[in-house]
Amino acid sequence: MNLIMLGGPGAGKGTQAKMLIEKFQIPQISTGDILRAAVKEGTEMGKKAKECMDAGTLVPDAVVIGIIEDRLKQADCKKGFILDGFPRTVPQAEALDATLKKMGAKIDHVVSIDVDEEALVTRLTGRRTCKNQACGQMYHVKNAPSKKEGICDKCGSETYLRDDDNETTVRSRLTTYNQATMPLIDYYTKQGLVRGIKGVGGINDIFEKIVAILK
Repeated sequence: MNLIMLGGPGAGKGTQAKMLIEKFQIPQISTGDILRAAVKEGTEMGKKAKECMDAGTLVPDAVVIGIIEDRLKQADCKKGFILDGFPRTVPQAEALDATLKKMGAKIDHVVSIDVDEEALVTRLTGRRTCKNQACGQMYHVKNAPSKKEGICDKCGSETYLRDDDNETTVRSRLTTYNQATMPLIDYYTKQGLVRGIKGVGGINDIFEKIVAILK
């Protein structure tokens, strides 16, 4: 089963992806992770990516697609995969389709986790993270607060609001996501692949809804 996960910042797609990995025993393919791995391993595509990264320019779609193709050919992807963070644009989606077709594969489902924008703002601006990087425990001032305000339950370090979780940044991230993603949803809807899920309720409830539509 080959999946693409879509969902705005804070929609919970990362949490759901981890649960899907465990249930279906398929790997999550994160573009950031495989780019770094390709650079470290010094593959042909990794060298091209490194040139761009060293120059401070965006890695071209063709190089990213090449790295993804290399990753999808690995043995652990035989039963399927979950793409996370790619594609981000329609041209990337078209290039991915062409690459998969060449490999004799295709995307089976595009899971889109939908959450009201104001709810996402509340989720993200309420997050607090432990300052101790070795711990990194996360809390939410309303949904999952620490026992003592501002103090991590696990290690006793201070908790804080990350810069990218302040309201101005969150709204900017959501605007960027919506602008990039709506054309993608239209693209995959035309192929009959989008499976929309309301990302509200308990984590396990949402997971069960996702699993039900994948059967």
